[in-house]
Amino acid sequence: MKVLMICDDMWHPADVVRMGMSYMDQKKYQFDYVITAKDILTPAWIAEYPVIINAKGNAVNAANSAPWFEPAVTEVGPKEFREYVEAGGGFISLHASNTFREDSCKEFCDFVGNSFITHPLRCPVTMKPVGNHPVTEGVGEFTERDEHYILKIGAEDKEVFLESVSEPGKRQTAGYTRTMGQGRLCVITPGHTLAVWKNENFRRLLSNAIDWCAKKI
Repeated sequence: MKVLMICDDMWHPADVVRMGMSYMDQKKYQFDYVITAKDILTPAWIAEYPVIINAKGNAVNAANSAPWFEPAVTEVGPKEFREYVEAGGGFISLHASNTFREDSCKEFCDFVGNSFITHPLRCPVTMKPVGNHPVTEGVGEFTERDEHYILKIGAEDKEVFLESVSEPGKRQTAGYTRTMGQGRLCVITPGHTLAVWKNENFRRLLSNAIDWCAKKI
């Protein structure tokens, strides 16, 4: 399955994502990486992918912290991502993708259903599957040192499948899905450190999320 991976900003370098994805099943997925998405993505091009994973915040790339979406310049922004999903595509908002704020990019926050508030200093974070969702099939509780995201979640249609717990961050929603038109969207907040990517439970979670967004499960 072809999967488009969008990554790289100042706080979330592409190297971590590339190394992390190298632990995924390379026979099952073909990952195509885009770093400077502002000048590459077009609606026609993203339509070729059944699933898009965004793992970058609102920046052009790690070397350029200017906003990613620029009116009349960026061809694929929040509106086009929403249209892609509503037409049947799958979109995963992974870790850094959940650092957008309402005051700077409300349209993307409305699309994914959350707005970033903060995170405490890196610490042990325990991920706890909740409910009975296909994304958590075969996924057990796990703990890794990570950034513990605290989000304002506005998606009333969310179906929560993962919670995160740490001493400084308390209990937070760490994963949920939404159905939008004919497509599917999945939010996953862990993934800052390579240790998380190397964890078998996280890899299973991400693999399930890809398959769910592609309507394979």
